[in-house]
Formats: sequence, structure tokens, C-alpha cells
Amino acid sequence: MIRSARHFVVLALVLLVFTGCRASEVNTPETAAPDLGSSKEPFSIVVLPDTQYYTQLQPEIFDQQVQWILDNVAERKIAFVMHEGDITNRNWEWEWFIVHKIMSPLDGVVPYSVVCGNHDMGTRGSADSRETNGFNKFFGVDRFKDKPWYGGHMGDKNDNNYGYFTAGGMDFLVLSLEFGPRDETLAWANEVVSEHPDRRVIVVTHSYLSNDSTRTTAGTKWGLEKYKSIKGNNGDQMWDKFVKKHKNIFLVLCGHVHSPGTGRHIGIGDHGNTVHEVLGNYQKQKNFGNGWLRIMKFIPSENRIEVKTYSPLLNKYRLDKKGQRDPESMFDLKYIMAGEPVK
Repeated sequence: MIRSARHFVVLALVLLVFTGCRASEVNTPETAAPDLGSSKEPFSIVVLPDTQYYTQLQPEIFDQQVQWILDNVAERKIAFVMHEGDITNRNWEWEWFIVHKIMSPLDGVVPYSVVCGNHDMGTRGSADSRETNGFNKFFGVDRFKDKPWYGGHMGDKNDNNYGYFTAGGMDFLVLSLEFGPRDETLAWANEVVSEHPDRRVIVVTHSYLSNDSTRTTAGTKWGLEKYKSIKGNNGDQMWDKFVKKHKNIFLVLCGHVHSPGTGRHIGIGDHGNTVHEVLGNYQKQKNFGNGWLRIMKFIPSENRIEVKTYSPLLNKYRLDKKGQRDPESMFDLKYIMAGEPVK
């Protein structure tokens, strides 16, 4: 049953005030990460774009997204779930508790990752600092450290983290990087990827592409310079300092940019490898995003990743205004899945 926004807010406030509940105290036991076999059977990953307004104003939509994932893990062979950041809108503790309640049912069912967006940092989600106390209280190292699919983190916080999954006869690493990664963060990321040369790498970060399908740069509307207190790297700098250096990175996922909040770019790394860079964020749509999420189906026999945008709220795939296939929300990515993780 989908719960109302009032139910979530009241429940969160009551429990926070009277019990001081922490995520690490109520985690369910974790089972082994799904191994979807050594065969070349298709499998899927699910990507959750910015949920900030759901969390603050309509958590029932976020809840419905997670319930759809739970209902489809087996049928769609969902191997991993990735959140692109801006999990909350104001970085309030009660918002984090709501997110915790919504996402906890994934524990023991399917591996998942979370990463901070600008609204998950600083005072009232203003990104006036890199303060991520709420994120780390409910989604910190303690929540994940005993998960068999959890790989590790940078420093003593979970702001930058990585995890593993195996599917379609391939081994993957999912690397989640903070909003506007600092130089030291990219140095850490370079080490992590270098230490896993046999794993195919997916990078998830909040801000990377703009609406025009180019990487974010200094001085542009979506550039990091808008956030005066945050020192870090834009998308083009992330590419130069990190992404292009590794032959096993093949996919970068991001949100943040909206109106329309879609875009794709193909980069060619230093080793000749194709890197698909994909933006998805529907927060400015009706109902703060209408529940749209991304389903990325890997089809090894065809060397193809089939991408569709689906709404559990509307129970339909996203089409254009004429009711036809929307090329920004339904598309294919060519990716060689045989042999070495290079192209």
C-alpha cells in the first residue's frame, strides 16, 4: 500500500524525537549479493534520478519506485540500483529518516548505491559546505560495511564509495563520487579503478553533463562555480583527470541538470574505449518527476544496452508528446560485452 506524505512526515518526526533511531540500529540481515550467473543472459540495472522533491513533499512516489524495484528484481534480473544524488531537498534529518524508511526494504534483496548531490550538503541543502552529517547518519559506512557487495569508501565517510556485482558472465564495479569531486577524491577514484582492472566500471556522480549533452565546464549555467563554498571539479575536469584514463570505465551516470534534464555524450578514452555519459533528471516534470526512473537492460548477445524510462506511478514508459518513442528517454547504447573490458 502506498503511504501518504503526511504519514511519512509524522512518522519521521515522532520517531526522531522519541527514539533517536539510527539506520545502523535497524538494518535487516544482508544476504549475498545476487550472482546472475556466468551465462550471457540479459540483466538490468535501475537508476533513480533526483528524488529531492519526492522526499520532501511526495514520499509516496519515491516509495512506489522502490516497491516497483522489489516487485521486479527476479523477473527483470535487476543486479544493482543506483541513486544519482539530490536524495533530499533540504538536507533535514527528518528527510533522511524518510529516505531510510523507503530504501531499507532493498537491504538483503538487491545491492544499491547512494551518492550526495548539492541538496544533500550544507545548510538546508544549500551546498554552502560539504557537511553531510545526515547522509552519513543514515547511509554511512556502518550501514554498508557488512554487505558482501560493498567494496569500500574514502576516508571515514561514505560520501565516496564503491560496490560490486556480477551479471551476464561479467564482473562490475559501481563507483559513486560526491558532487563536484575534489582533486583528492579523483586521486582516490583513480586508485580504486586501477586496483580493479578486471572489473567493468560504472561511475555515478550527481553533476557531469549539461542539457546540451556536453560536460559541465567553468562559467556555464550548471558549472560548479555557482556554489562558491564548494571547491571541486566540473564534468570536463573529471573526464581529463580521471574518467578518460581507464580502459575499463564504460559508463558515467548523472542527474542534477533539469529542464529537460536529459542528454547523452560519447567520449573516447585514452585506451580507445567508448565511454557512454548519460544524464537523466525529471524533477521539473509534473508531480516533481512523475516517478520516472531509468531501466538499463544489458543484452550481452547483442552487445547492446537497452535504456528505457518508466514510471511506476503512471505505469507506462515515457513517450514523446505525439505518443511515439522518445529518443531522449528510450535509446540503445552499443557496448562490447565479450572479452576484455575495453570497448
